[in-house]
Amino acid sequence: MSNALIGPMRPNFLILTPACVLLGIAIAFWSGASLNPVFIVLILIGSLLAHISVNALNEYHDFKSGLDLITQATPFSGGTKSLPENPEKAYMALITGLVSLVLTACIGIYFLMERGPWLLPVGILGIIIIYTYTPLITRSPLLCLIAPGLGFGPLMVMGTDFMLTGHYSWTAAIVSLVPFFLVNNLLLLNQFPDVEADRQFGRSHFPIKIGRKSSAIIYIVFLGLTYVAIIAGCLLRVLPPGALIGLFTLILAVPVMFGVIRHADDIPGLIPFMVKNVILNISTPVLVALGLFLSHWL
Repeated sequence: MSNALIGPMRPNFLILTPACVLLGIAIAFWSGASLNPVFIVLILIGSLLAHISVNALNEYHDFKSGLDLITQATPFSGGTKSLPENPEKAYMALITGLVSLVLTACIGIYFLMERGPWLLPVGILGIIIIYTYTPLITRSPLLCLIAPGLGFGPLMVMGTDFMLTGHYSWTAAIVSLVPFFLVNNLLLLNQFPDVEADRQFGRSHFPIKIGRKSSAIIYIVFLGLTYVAIIAGCLLRVLPPGALIGLFTLILAVPVMFGVIRHADDIPGLIPFMVKNVILNISTPVLVALGLFLSHWL
């Protein structure tokens, strides 16, 4: 039972959420806002619940459609296989996803009363992405490409900053592009092993539409734009020079770019670079956040 309940949450993947929330907190802190610790806890809980919701609903839909039964699981794709191993407990994944979504909405309503109606567009769009991701968004290559980054980037980062400060900022908008491009790449690369299975079940993403090799070019462009966003933010003076600490991950990013191109059609050879891609997704936002904290203190 515990595997059927915990598995669809994909707890190993949830570390991405605190990294993105930390970035939003760092923006608010650097701007001089007085941070409410209760707000921070609620934001983190709500963000984790949103992440759990989309994970659990994805597991449920992929099991009910039969997709999970034919995918070859890797550490980052193909599902957790917790539902095929416990088919009679599939309803638990659905309940987990829906309850988590309702609790996320409740926390959002609390902040809506605290901060006003300008938070509403972020909340509504976030709920739409969570609920429609598997049944609808995965049928559109463009939406499938940008929806993950939109959720973890502009919605989560700008939303966190807004809930802490009560207003939107250009700093948050620029910085949110870092997880936007990184998380889009995370899901893009994770689609490479599932191309054949996804095609059979009506999925339509870029690795299916244009192939893995061409999709690897998209990956490289997005990874490059991650660092362009950091540099542009500093040049536009909406970010302090300390944010350039985030560029340190270029040491890892450059060999990953070459590895993805080289192994785009070689899934066993690609997996080590998928691991490094996860490290990039977590370490780059954390380093940019660290730069913002240090810039405030120094």
